[in-house]
Amino acid sequence: MTIQDITSIYPFSWSSIGTALFCGTIIGLERQVRGKPVGIRTSSLIVLGTYMFVAIAQVVSNDAADPSRIIGQVVTGVGFLGAGVMLTRDGVVVGVTSAATIWTLAALGVCIAVVGELVAIKMAVIVIGILFGVGVLEARSLIFTRGAHAQYRQRKKRLKNNSLGGE
Repeated sequence: MTIQDITSIYPFSWSSIGTALFCGTIIGLERQVRGKPVGIRTSSLIVLGTYMFVAIAQVVSNDAADPSRIIGQVVTGVGFLGAGVMLTRDGVVVGVTSAATIWTLAALGVCIAVVGELVAIKMAVIVIGILFGVGVLEARSLIFTRGAHAQYRQRKKRLKNNSLGGE
């Protein structure tokens, strides 16, 4: 038995696993620091798990097994995870960004297995740019906090005033 035999994780590669963990960690860190669902651990596991499913599917690919079907099933399953983080609070749906983040994390796992590691890292940086950048815009301008954001703030304020007035 050689060192190569001991360290081999075929059909996976250590660099792909490292990329999956890196992409999941940087996106999860952004979510965790902001106090949002889907932190470092969950994000890393979603990217890694999706990569593993797709890599395995590519190995068992034959006339009866099609890797694209595995990808489709992963997308469906991850959709259920995303649905689990969405809630209705005071008549406003919250958690939609976290659900979309979960779907994007799965897409990164597919990207690592099918397209390539460098592309996945670039896409992870774009995702962080969206999550962080829009947060900055929302904090600096009321224009970006209309719609559901405004409705939620108004209901929260009304509930607070009602509870203070009722005492």
